[in-house]
Order: sequence, then structure tokens, then C-alpha cells
Amino acid sequence: MFDAAGSIDQNHYQARTLKIYLYYRFMLAALLFSMHFGKVAGGLFGKSSPDLFYWTSLGYVAIGLLTLLTANAVTLTRSINLISSILIIDLISLTTLIHASGGLESGLGYLLLIPAATASMFIPGLMAHGFAALTCFFLIGESIYISRNNAEFIKNLFPAGTLGFLVFFTSVTFQFLTERIRTSTLEARKQSLYAERLEQLAQHIVTRMRTGIIVVNDLLEVELLNQSALQLLDQPGERQYIGKHLSNISNLDVVFRDWLNARHSNTPIIHTLDNGHEIRISFACLDMEKNISKTILYVEDYRAFTQHAQQLKLASLGRLTASIAHEVRNPLGAISHAAQLLSESEELASADKRLTEIILNNSERVNQIIENTLVLSKRKSAKPELINLKVWLTDFISEYTTTSPGSKIDYDNDSGDAKVRVDPTHLRQVLTNLCDNGLRYSKQVTGLAKIDLKSGLSQNSETTYVDVIDYGDGIAPDKLQHIFEPFYTTDTQGSGLGLYISRELCEINQATLNYLRTEDNKSRFRLNFSHHQRMT
Repeated sequence: MFDAAGSIDQNHYQARTLKIYLYYRFMLAALLFSMHFGKVAGGLFGKSSPDLFYWTSLGYVAIGLLTLLTANAVTLTRSINLISSILIIDLISLTTLIHASGGLESGLGYLLLIPAATASMFIPGLMAHGFAALTCFFLIGESIYISRNNAEFIKNLFPAGTLGFLVFFTSVTFQFLTERIRTSTLEARKQSLYAERLEQLAQHIVTRMRTGIIVVNDLLEVELLNQSALQLLDQPGERQYIGKHLSNISNLDVVFRDWLNARHSNTPIIHTLDNGHEIRISFACLDMEKNISKTILYVEDYRAFTQHAQQLKLASLGRLTASIAHEVRNPLGAISHAAQLLSESEELASADKRLTEIILNNSERVNQIIENTLVLSKRKSAKPELINLKVWLTDFISEYTTTSPGSKIDYDNDSGDAKVRVDPTHLRQVLTNLCDNGLRYSKQVTGLAKIDLKSGLSQNSETTYVDVIDYGDGIAPDKLQHIFEPFYTTDTQGSGLGLYISRELCEINQATLNYLRTEDNKSRFRLNFSHHQRMT
């Protein structure tokens, strides 16, 4: 992969270099023709044969222009034969111009160094040295041709030999430098691509990891925010957050200042979002440069920690209730049995019978509390399944209304075909309890046992929720903090464990259960599910 990329980069470099040479040879030919035509330099150019110089330089201009207009530099770099042809044309043209100007004493011979250098750059191995040897052959041949006797030959041979040495030296030097540059460029390209791959890999890891990552500077401006952070914070994914203040994201600036006030405590902070989700935020300082520091916020779903805590709590509760149940049930059974026998006595007054009814009712209530506690303590680990929420809720409503005549449940689906991973048995128990409560309180206020069930997607369209909306009076603000506590109830007939058990079951499935008001101030319980691909 690296070699291919480096080869492509090298080809573009060679193409640019060859393009420059093509422009050079055209401008050189045009300059020589113009200087001869304008009789510049005292007629030095074309001194021996003006007509030969004129037509050769004109033909050289035409060939150079034609090559510029028709040849593709990238294509030329892939064909050694085409490049060799161009260089041989240059060699013949320049040698002819040198001859027409009186030989090497005209100074034009040094122009042959450029084609020799170009040959060493584009023609590999010994072929480049072969071109240098051909150039020397032309130089010596020119010296022999213009020499009229041995004395002139010896005189012309020395500059030809010197120039030939320079041609070979140029060829060898440029070939060495070209190879070094090519190797260095290829290695630099490899390192650059490797660094890009590492950066892409790091970015991919940051983007895909389950932990949310937020990087802020000293001004609390966001510099990095991965997708997991958006999902955990329930933020819309289409917004632009980079460069924005931290206060624009779920009031995280308040959490950040709490951490600063705690003198950079290592203890994670639990933050509750507007939708009731709880997240766990840890902080770490990054000292980048002098007087420059950044802070990383690690955002985690607190439901996974809560689930683990739930498992430990249920294990402890199981051991406790197993020992208590036996001690409480035996005397409770005796009390209930004695009250039942007493109520059957014919000599018992009506007022006393009312007292026995109170004893029986409360005995049954205490027994139900024990049953619920035992059921909760013996709760097995969740067995989550991937279910289509719309299909499952439709079946649930049909089954519930069949077994509860007179109840009405309106279902509104805004979640499409979203899937959730949850234990169906637990979900059924939670929704049954919420529906029972909702229908009862709706009937108390309106006379109709009616509730609304709604499923939808959170703002970032990643997590799913279910709302149970009733038409009752709702829960007073001063009682909200107690509704999920065990044995707390506002109903004289209730055990106070329904909502507590429902929230416990939700936490076992990495879901949350919260009480919220709707936009039109109706009473609503919201069940938020974790993303089915992010559950641990």
C-alpha cells in the first residue's frame, strides 16, 4: 500500500520536472532563434553557417512547441523510448547549432549539460551514461569535423574532452542525487502515510469507542467530541459542537466547575440529564505546552455501573429476606388464621367482626409485601433479547386489554421499527405495573380507565423510549423524590413496592425509569432503553 502510494507521488514529481524541461527547451530554442534573427551578441550565433543556424533553430522551436501542445508529461514519464527520442532530438539540434556557430568556442557546448542531467533523471541505470557517452561522441565528432589539420584537432580536442568530462560528471552526479531524492521522497511519503493511518486509526477508535470523549480548552471551548458522547448526552448529531462553549452541551459547564471547585478531584461525578439519564463523568488534565492545558471529559453510561450494583444488592437482599421471611411468616400466619376463626364465631358482635376484617386485610397486605420482597430478592439475571419494540408493544396492548376489560390504551409509535435489547419478562412486568397505576388514577379523575402509550427516539435518534401517560392528577412536586423508594405509597391499598421493583428491573436491563410531565402537563413515566449495540 505504501509502495503504491509512494510510486504515484514519485510519478507526479517526475511529471512536473519533465514539464519544466519541456518549457525550458522551447524557451531556449525561441531565445536562440530570436538572438540570431535580431543579430544579438555581434553575430556570434550562426557565425559559420547562418542559414543552417536559422533553419535548425526554427525547426527546434517548432518541435518544442509541438511537443508542449501534444505531449502529456505523465505519459512521457512512463515511456523511456519517448523521453530518449526527445533528448536525442535536443542533442542533434544543439550539436548542429554549435557547429553552425563555429564549434565549442561559441560557448553553446555547455547547453548540452542540461539534456545530460535530464537523461540521468528520467533514464535508469547505464542507459543514462550511454546518453552521456553519445554526447561525448558528438562533441569529439564536431571537433574532428571542423579541424582542418592536426594542430587544430589537438586544439579543439581539449575543450571537447573537458566538456565531455563535465557531461559525464553531470550525468553521474544527477543520477546519484535523483536516486537519493527519490528514496528520500518515498521514505517521507511512507512515514507520512503511516502517520495518517495512525491518526485515522486513533480517530476511528475515539469515534467508535463506547466511552464518550470530550476535549475542552481553558476557555471551556469544545475541541473534540466523539459520537459516543453525543449519544450518551442525548444530543442531536447534526449540530456543530466544535468551538462551542461547554454550556451548550447538557449544562456540562456546571459539572466542570464543580470539578474545579473540588480541586481536580479524581472522584467521578454523576450527572443527571434532562431526560432522566444518569451519566458518569471523569476528568483528566492534559499539559500540552507551556501555559496551554486541555481537559478530557470521559462520559460513561451510569446504567452499567448501576446494573452491577443491583446484582450485588439483590444478592445481599436475597440472603436477608430468606432469613426474615421465615421469622415473619410464621407469626403472621398464626395471626391471620386466628382472626379468620374469630370472624366465623356467631357470638362475635358486628363491631368486633369489623376489627377482624381489618386484621385480615392488613395481614394479607404484609404477606404481599413479603411476597414482593422475596420475588425481588430471588430475581435472576436479565436474559435480554433483541425485540422489535413496535411489534412487541402492539402484542402487549392486545393481551393487556383482553385480560383487563373496560381499559383503553391508545398507542402512538414514533420509533419506526427500532429494536431494543431487554428481557421481555421484565419489560412486561414493568409496563403492567405502570399501566395498572395509570389506568387506576385516570379512572379516579375522569371516570374512564384510559392511558396513552407512546414509543419514540431520543434527539440523536440512537436510543429508544416508551412513555406511559395517564389522565390523573399526577404526583405532587414534594413527593417526587420519594416515589421510587421501597414501601412508599400514596394509596392505602398499595404495598409501596411497585415503582421500586419497576425501577430495579429497568436498571437490571441497563434502562432507566423516570417521572416527567408532558408538554400539556399530563402525568408521564418514561422508560429509556440503552442502545442495543452498546449494552455490556
